[in-house]
Amino acid sequence: MRAVVYSENGPSSVLHLVDRPIPEPDPGEVRVRMYVSGVNPTDWKGRANQPLAFTEQVPNQDGSGVIDAAGAGVDPARVGERVWIWLAARQQSGGTAQEYVVVPSAHAVPLPENASFDLGAALGVPFLTAHRALTVHERSPQRLAPRVLNGRTVLVAGGAGAVGNAAIQLARWAGATVLTTVSSSEKAELAQAAGAEHVINYQSQDVPAEVRRLAPGGVDTVVEVSVANMPTDVDVLSANGVVVMYAGNPGDSVTVPLRPLMALNARWQYVLLYTMPDIAKADAIAGVNAAVAAGAVEVGTRRGLPLHRFPLEQTAAAHDAVEGGAVGKVLIEIS
Repeated sequence: MRAVVYSENGPSSVLHLVDRPIPEPDPGEVRVRMYVSGVNPTDWKGRANQPLAFTEQVPNQDGSGVIDAAGAGVDPARVGERVWIWLAARQQSGGTAQEYVVVPSAHAVPLPENASFDLGAALGVPFLTAHRALTVHERSPQRLAPRVLNGRTVLVAGGAGAVGNAAIQLARWAGATVLTTVSSSEKAELAQAAGAEHVINYQSQDVPAEVRRLAPGGVDTVVEVSVANMPTDVDVLSANGVVVMYAGNPGDSVTVPLRPLMALNARWQYVLLYTMPDIAKADAIAGVNAAVAAGAVEVGTRRGLPLHRFPLEQTAAAHDAVEGGAVGKVLIEIS
């Protein structure tokens, strides 16, 4: 089978296409014939910076395909099942940039029949992260469902990004009022397509003033992509609100004003999918899959997430596109 691998950290040029034997699943595992591999910032950052635990590493955490073999202890009826994959390369040498991947059975989630393989490959890191961000508020449900966020106001920073898009779609499905910030009119159109009710261009508008105009009592949850937005987050947060940080760069730090946030009984929450509690991962998978089955989340330009497609042999270019800030979702077509 064809697989993309790297054996040292570095730029995308360390990625190369090789031929490998088709792997066999061990007990508790399934083998998936890959159709689409999704690329996220964590994939190129891991390739560039994270010390290798294996002689060769196949990149990419997310993907979609069809189970074609099941190991001992796995229901053989799963063979032939359409699935989406999450954290394929977590503590494993095999990510999704290959024609067949072996993963623990729980990391291959049934893909509802109404969902495309493109959507399946886009779910893992962005949607599970967004689900966690929307459910860490002390009054939030553990699992998203219709109407469970009724009466809540959510501010999504960077609504044209992959996690931002996922947060908008999921929050609207769950009944929240959604505000978002963007940096251009083009991105504003994407955020509106995702379902945001109010879009604020932070390049030309006063974000705190606009948020307070639209939500005089402040926002309950801020889904935050950048530490640079901390002063704004403090200004717009409601009493008992939470700011959820899901992204950052090495060396980033946050200094927050103690008394204003203490007066609000506010909380600063950090989210990383890799180390989320297992129960939170299980709830996120179930919540996201319910939204998919309901037809509430999609990918593509009409839902604010343009798709950028690359063949497997151009995985390096796909990584470069994500590292370069491509707006939308980068996918690698495998089968």
